[in-house]
Amino acid sequence: MSIRTILFDLDGTLLNTNELIRASFEHTFEKFNMQFTPEEIKHLNGPPLNETFYEINPELSERMTAAYREYNMREHDRYVEAFPYVYETIKQLYDKGITLGIVSTKIKKTVMMGLDLTRLTDFFSVIITYDDVTLKKPDPEPVEKAMKLVNADPETTLMVGDNFHDIVSGQRAGTQTAAVSWSEKTEDFLKSYHPTYYLDTMRDLLTVAGE
Repeated sequence: MSIRTILFDLDGTLLNTNELIRASFEHTFEKFNMQFTPEEIKHLNGPPLNETFYEINPELSERMTAAYREYNMREHDRYVEAFPYVYETIKQLYDKGITLGIVSTKIKKTVMMGLDLTRLTDFFSVIITYDDVTLKKPDPEPVEKAMKLVNADPETTLMVGDNFHDIVSGQRAGTQTAAVSWSEKTEDFLKSYHPTYYLDTMRDLLTVAGE
């Protein structure tokens, strides 16, 4: 069945925020006198920030989250850019009449900063963020809410992401799923969650959407 709706994770999928995330974690850990290696920091990316910091230190988690977000917003535009072929592919999908949406675990303010910076905002009919749901990915709630708001059928919806949270959330919501090769996660790791598609480049979506 052809794809009529495509939902995207943001960080690591459409936008290259890897260096911003790394720098934000390093700034936060330095401020609170904590030591984490670059490899350890890489594995912290994915879940909502408050959950990540709560697991590290429940008593300091709120202050750590605030410190991270302050630095992240201040340095945002210096680090963030769209991945190759993102703008062109999103525009072509939009022009084909495919409904596009964002499903992110980030707060709305930083989601909009990234979309505005890369001139992508107007292509999306629905934007679901941390602020819009009770349960976060990998729970299906964010994907289900996005589909409900645009009257999408799960069978003709594709959830695209760079981490298992995105794949599992889509699967639980009944959608097709796609993992991206430009993720910091390995191909074997992502394929172990059995996404419907594995994208070598963003442009592969044009083929998937045309099937």
